[in-house]
Amino acid sequence: MKIVISAKTLSPEARLEPRFGRAAAFVFVDTVTSERLTQANPAAGAAGGAGIQAAEFIVQQGADAVISGTFGPNAYEVLEASNAELYCAQSGTIDEVVQRFLKGQLDRFEEAPGRRRHRRRGGW
Repeated sequence: MKIVISAKTLSPEARLEPRFGRAAAFVFVDTVTSERLTQANPAAGAAGGAGIQAAEFIVQQGADAVISGTFGPNAYEVLEASNAELYCAQSGTIDEVVQRFLKGQLDRFEEAPGRRRHRRRGGW
């Protein structure tokens, strides 16, 4: 399985960046071989739409799961449409986050963060 974690830096000792679209880098980890690849987030400096651009980049890389602190609703929809599983982590080194993922200790996002379900007046 190929997982992707949003990271604060390109360093091998990077820590998780909780803001998906504005992460400086993404760490790609193959959970079978333990191979890692760190790539700069091409959308980190975007004036607008960073989350969507970052999500499209992740989809192009073929990620099975994505781990970050939060996802904007548009980035969430792009990733969800690719069938990637989205998980929440708020802090830690990349190694710590990977270990928590492998142990099943991360919560999965079931709906877009910040997206509210609307009710019509007078009920449904």
